[in-house]
Order: sequence, then structure tokens, then C-alpha cells
Amino acid sequence: SKGNAADFGDLTAARRSMLGQAGNDTRGLFQGGNTPSNSDVIDYITFATIGNATDFGNCVETQNVAGALSSNTRGLNGGGTTPSGHSNTIGYVTIASTGNATDFGDLTVARYAPVSVGSSTRGVFMGGYVPSPTTRSNVMDYVTIASTGSATDFGDLDQGKAYGGQADNQTRGLYMGGEIPGTNTNNIQYITIASTGNSTSFGELFQQPQQYFNGCSNGHGGLS
Repeated sequence: SKGNAADFGDLTAARRSMLGQAGNDTRGLFQGGNTPSNSDVIDYITFATIGNATDFGNCVETQNVAGALSSNTRGLNGGGTTPSGHSNTIGYVTIASTGNATDFGDLTVARYAPVSVGSSTRGVFMGGYVPSPTTRSNVMDYVTIASTGSATDFGDLDQGKAYGGQADNQTRGLYMGGEIPGTNTNNIQYITIASTGNSTSFGELFQQPQQYFNGCSNGHGGLS
């Protein structure tokens, strides 16, 4: 339906910059963020039940602005910033259980604020900020969610960008808007998740160029 949002409950701790969200049909996860110091907290909610979040466990690192994606079994969290700088670490949890995240592997490039999309089998981390010097990346890399191991090169975005919005289904992943050198963009790029290759133009956002926003869809990789 349509209408205003209603209060659901509270996180276990106030924090921001949680790009590390993941979930399946039943649960939603909030991973990392800052308080304003970096956090390794993972909270979860049960969608069908209104109420406060419950502690799930801890991320592999204290991190914020990491990318995240999920199958209906696992939730992954990759990249971000840590007290020691940009991270290339990918961690994973089993969504139906609770406990600390386990090391999955590494991104091909350490970075923060990537946009992440996926199907039930594959996850793709797109763009973000890379260090030395800090600049926006056009790198896309992918992992097979059911296994563990380091990411593999997928292809390139049309240009380096960060802090965009995302949406996906079992076939396509979208990178929407974001921050590019000197300004924001309203461009939408898409990839075919099961293949590899560079992104392709999809169209433009309806509103003005923007960054720092999220997207959602009703057919993403975390749904069975």
C-alpha cells in the first residue's frame, strides 16, 4: 500500500553510515556504522514483528560505509573504512542464526562506499572510494555467495563514483545516481549479474542528481 512510514522500533545503539544492510524473507541485518567511532555491531530485526532490534554478533572489523548484499542464506559485508584506513575485507554471516561474522575473502581493491547488488548466487560490489590518493573508483568485482574466497574482476562502471543508490533482482543490478568528480549524477547504470562486463546506461533518475540515498526491490537475491 501507500502511506507514511510507521515506527518499527530502535537499533541496539544509535549509529549512522550503515551501508552494510542485508536480509532475507524473514530477517533484516544492520551491520557496522559509526557512533561516531567505528562500530562492529550487527543488529537484526524480524520483519513480521514490530519491535526493537536484537544483537546478532559482530562484524569481522569495526567499519562503516561498507557495501552489503545477501542470498536467502548468507549476508555479506565488504569494504568500508576502519581505524587503519580503507578495507578490502569481506565478512559473512548465516542470516537464520546469530553469531560473529566470518572472513569470506577480499575485494580486488580496498575501498569504501561501494554500491552492492546481487542475485541468490552472486554478489557484485560497484565503485566506491579508493585510497592513495583518495578518489572514486569505477571497479566492479564479484563473489559467489555460497562459497568463500576473494572477489574477481567483473568489469567497469561508466566512471568512478560513490554513494549511489541500488536496486536488483535475480537478473539485473542497478547503480543509481551517486557522487562523481565535482558534482552528483542522475545517471542510472545496469549490469547483468550472471555475466561479466562493463555497465550499460539504463536511464536517469526522475529527480535531480543526488547521492547518499538507497534503493530497494521486491525480487532481490535474499528472497527465496
